[in-house]
Amino acid sequence: MKSNFSEIIKDSKPVLVDFHADWCGPCKMLAPILKDAKAELGDGVKIVKIDVDKNEALAGKYQVRGVPTLILFKNGEQLWRQSGVIQKDEIIRIIKSHS
Repeated sequence: MKSNFSEIIKDSKPVLVDFHADWCGPCKMLAPILKDAKAELGDGVKIVKIDVDKNEALAGKYQVRGVPTLILFKNGEQLWRQSGVIQKDEIIRIIKSHS
């Protein structure tokens, strides 16, 4: 995943990365919200889920201390990040502001 990850976030369109864990309740709440946001934004965004337990090095590299943590990348640059559950309208607003 790691070598692939740097390629994924180099995309010229926004890439929202969801650092999550299977045991995390709020992560489960966030999953359908992200699905709805993706449905609304379509090809305008790429949403990638990273399991922190399976990708500890990657989570460490981006200093993910809590899950869920969302990080928005574009052209390999980190534009925004926030931990916790975020509502769909807020996610869409943030992604559109960086499109």
